[in-house]
Amino acid sequence: MLWLIHTSKVRHGPVRCGHGNGPCPRLSRRGARMVSAGHDPRPAAGRPRRADARRNYEQLIEQAKIAFAEFGVDASLDEIARRAGVASGTLYRHFPKRLDLIEAVLSEQIAQLVDLGHRLLTAEDEFDALSTWMRAVLRHGLTYRGLSAAVMDSALNHEDGPVSTWHTQLFEVGAALLARARQTGVIVSDTNDADVMKMIGAIAWAAQDAPDSSAQADRLFALLMNGLRHGGAHR
Repeated sequence: MLWLIHTSKVRHGPVRCGHGNGPCPRLSRRGARMVSAGHDPRPAAGRPRRADARRNYEQLIEQAKIAFAEFGVDASLDEIARRAGVASGTLYRHFPKRLDLIEAVLSEQIAQLVDLGHRLLTAEDEFDALSTWMRAVLRHGLTYRGLSAAVMDSALNHEDGPVSTWHTQLFEVGAALLARARQTGVIVSDTNDADVMKMIGAIAWAAQDAPDSSAQADRLFALLMNGLRHGGAHR
């Protein structure tokens, strides 16, 4: 995730795991609820929307995912509405600002990354578990052009908003995977969690506009993982 490059406004406490292969701490209950809940299509009073309104909401999210992947997060909102088969006014009723739509699209995917990290905390091979999760985060960071600027604007101006929460959740699960790998000796012992997480964001940022974006990201990611591995290159 490109916003992993920026950590100055997020407080990260130490992540400690049990000895051996014991699982590392999971996310706080409050944070986990915020990640998994995402953007629920409910009116302010908390009453469920009509079935047609819910369908419109879900179709807008689905078409936004496609449009953002094709054109970046600056894709035309009117075009997204057209693809979803609704009027532009319907889109703006659900998502008054572009950032509202971006956050709605991201919420489900961030929850999936956090859940993947939790499941990998019990995987047998600690290095492969770390590599699998970091690669998934990198791939997500490559998906939408313009994502970094959009989410960082939200994070810097709304420290208690969903973007800051997602940043913290991703950092926590990544730090837990790194701590587990350090404790079992599969990565070098002097790694800094924030540095490693920033490297994932830096790779995505460096590769996103390259003609061979995926291939370049793979090469840079291999360099990172080979540098982390205790004892040399990844066999």
